[in-house]
Amino acid sequence: MTRTDRQILHIALPSIVSNITVPLLGLIDVSIVGHLGAASYIGAIAVGGMLFNMIYWLFGFLRMGTGGLTAQAYGRHDLQEVTHILLRSLSISLLLALALLLLQYPIRNIAFMCMDTSEEVRQLATLYFHICIWGAPATLGLYGFTGWYIGMQNSRFPMFIAITQNIVNIAASLFFVFALKMKVEGVALGTLVAQYAGLGMACLLWLAYYHPLRKYLLQKALFDRTEMKRFFQVNRDIFIRTLCLIAVTVFFTSTGAAYGDVVLAVNALLMQLFTLFSYFMDGFAYAGEALTGKYIGAKDNQSLRLTIRHLFKWGIALSLLFTLLYGAGGKSFLGLLTNDTSVISASEEYIYWVLAIPLAGFSAFLLDGICIGATATRVMLRSMLIASASFFLLYYGFHTTLGNHALWMAFIVYLSLRGVVQGGILYRMPHTNLHRQV
Repeated sequence: MTRTDRQILHIALPSIVSNITVPLLGLIDVSIVGHLGAASYIGAIAVGGMLFNMIYWLFGFLRMGTGGLTAQAYGRHDLQEVTHILLRSLSISLLLALALLLLQYPIRNIAFMCMDTSEEVRQLATLYFHICIWGAPATLGLYGFTGWYIGMQNSRFPMFIAITQNIVNIAASLFFVFALKMKVEGVALGTLVAQYAGLGMACLLWLAYYHPLRKYLLQKALFDRTEMKRFFQVNRDIFIRTLCLIAVTVFFTSTGAAYGDVVLAVNALLMQLFTLFSYFMDGFAYAGEALTGKYIGAKDNQSLRLTIRHLFKWGIALSLLFTLLYGAGGKSFLGLLTNDTSVISASEEYIYWVLAIPLAGFSAFLLDGICIGATATRVMLRSMLIASASFFLLYYGFHTTLGNHALWMAFIVYLSLRGVVQGGILYRMPHTNLHRQV
């Protein structure tokens, strides 16, 4: 194994572990309320969890933007700017969190207007929402810390933070629900405590291992106009891109529902296979983000070129592996998720689309990471706009004849175009510092 491969895996593997632990927070909550004896409890947690996923998804730019800018400053050995990027990110995270707290009632009202739930579920979900929303400062602050740590070539700390959150969430939720006899509010409080435990761990790790940077904790140049403009430009592009991503995801789910409950269930289960693949590819995307930013900051084009080549070798290898795994055991995996024979039987008609996902989508993940590291966020936005437009055009062009197959075809093309368009644009843009390297 080469030095480049070791560098990639050093960042990718802890990131993959972190990614896999993320859904555990929601899974733990559901499993606890699942023993409380009423389906409405599960529904409330599901609705509340989905709402927060959508809200926090929108603010994912805090992690991505911070990661790319930090990696470049790290590559330049500009420790003052490295420190200031973290402070800017945390300051903006706090302001956005305060905005969420102030606007929690209109946000809740708008969200529930778009959801068809029973009155009991609505009341319980409202209770869950108004407790968990106070975790916004911790969650958004963690986005800043996570991006910063990855930019500093340290993906182990986000992994430690994620593990801490899960352990605290289990312990706190069990205590509130079973020891104090709380119900949905106990689960919400457990989640809240876990979020602040994660933020506390992030702060402690920074103080323990990055304390030499404290001398740069000065307000001077913290909100430098040029740097702030760059920070907001990068994050604006990522934010708009995320809106497109959410639009495609929500449309895929809601449109699948129009074909009936069985097709809805099939689509949801098959998308779990895509999600599993994304956990692994995101790990390598984080490695691409950290190393690309570092080498661009250091102006080391040779190492940059080598890193990108090795990233794509890993991407192709993983894609082939997942294609083989899905081909050989995809149906068995679905059997672990459901025992509904009608759903499993119906999935056979669409599982072939899932086999195309790894090879169609791996380059989109890797190039997203590379673009974030290069702060070439406009390239990400352009490719997402083209891919999203193609998704909707293809679906509406073929849905009358192909039905749900048109939805899957449009999704596969959407994934492919994200990678193809990004690669094409980068190849023709020498000023991105990635010319002829992708």
